[in-house]
Amino acid sequence: MEPVTLKTGRLVLRAFVASDADAVYATCQDADIQHYTPVPTPYRREDAENYVAVHTARGWAEDRDHILGAFRSDNGALVGSFCLTRLFEGVYELGYWADKEQRGKGYALEAARALCDWGFEALGAHRLEWWAMVGNAPSRALAERLGFTVEGTLRDRSKVDGVPRDWWVGGLLKPGGAASTL
Repeated sequence: MEPVTLKTGRLVLRAFVASDADAVYATCQDADIQHYTPVPTPYRREDAENYVAVHTARGWAEDRDHILGAFRSDNGALVGSFCLTRLFEGVYELGYWADKEQRGKGYALEAARALCDWGFEALGAHRLEWWAMVGNAPSRALAERLGFTVEGTLRDRSKVDGVPRDWWVGGLLKPGGAASTL
């Protein structure tokens, strides 16, 4: 699948390109991103270069990871990375991280909503899932504002720094879909 570009009132969501590596590298120095998301720790410049040039392109080419960088329309600043990853036919996982300086301004909600809408329409998704490590309250708050229902807690789902961590899981059904009317 070819990458898409989505526009909202304040943002442009587009596939990352090589010139975005500096912004991705700087953003991923945030301790919260390194703790709560599956980025390498420590996050190196090479990791950013691989993410924008290799991982993003491969994800789109394989029609598996639909990664878009969200950038402010007014000044081009990186807001964050937003992705829909295919899990099963019609089921995608929403993943995201946001630049610390851009948080709290509604940009992440705007970007994630645009991507979710695109996933339901263009990808034919009937269900979106969201996963976050217990304790990542901002991620949970964003998911709930998007309309996700927190469906449970998975005990010891993964290890972070060698310590088992619990994860929340939530779901968002396609508006008007058969399952959402039961």
